[in-house]
Amino acid sequence: MQYLRVAHPNGIDWATSTDGAVELLSGAPWAGGQPTGARFAFGEVRLLAPVQPSKLICIGRNYAEHAAELGNQAPTEPMFFLKAPSALIGPDEAIELPYPEHQNHWEAELAVVIGRRAKRVTESEALDYVFGYTAACDISDRDIQKADAPFGFGRAKSFDTFCPCGPAITPASQVDPSDLRITLTCNGETRQDDSTALMIHNVPKLISFLSGIMTLEPGDLILTGTPKGVGAMHPGDELAITIAGIGTLRNTVREGTPNR
Repeated sequence: MQYLRVAHPNGIDWATSTDGAVELLSGAPWAGGQPTGARFAFGEVRLLAPVQPSKLICIGRNYAEHAAELGNQAPTEPMFFLKAPSALIGPDEAIELPYPEHQNHWEAELAVVIGRRAKRVTESEALDYVFGYTAACDISDRDIQKADAPFGFGRAKSFDTFCPCGPAITPASQVDPSDLRITLTCNGETRQDDSTALMIHNVPKLISFLSGIMTLEPGDLILTGTPKGVGAMHPGDELAITIAGIGTLRNTVREGTPNR
């Protein structure tokens, strides 16, 4: 079973995918949403980003080889930044580059969906607060990121459409986040291919660390960092991120409207 968020002929709802069909829920699954009995074929719905988080938290430099490829040192403790939740889009939606002449990089990542309020939790109990996992892409405008240093990554990473997510949430009980293969292809060519086993700080460490700083709410999303192989995308490109046990997130790239 996987959890979805879908647009259907009668509105937008969370749902489950069961027996090749979509069954609507009465609310978010981490909030106790239950099946309503309403069902649609997949061809009758459009998949949306499967979360609506209060916080979108991204971990930086969590794979040593990725830190090295950008000329950075690997951090001794988790390094994070906040990305605007309005950057979220779902599968098959277009990533819009407001400045396509810039270096706009993809970053394929395992994303953690928090299932219940977490505040100052220990590493040993951290996974008890996870509802499930999905795939995400942290899009980064490197030109703006460099121009804004050292004041943070917010503008470079928070443009609308700069966080594709989905296609679904796989429940935590079905996933071991310690060793999942992550691949990204651009126009069918494999550009990232590594395992979450290479994370410097694993998922329990990240949750414990973050919950000691801010209260994590149900539905919050944590992007756990990207492995080596980031690269520049251009209008017309097609990206696909596949994470074992979760599925494949596909998005196209097109030119957007500059903020001028």
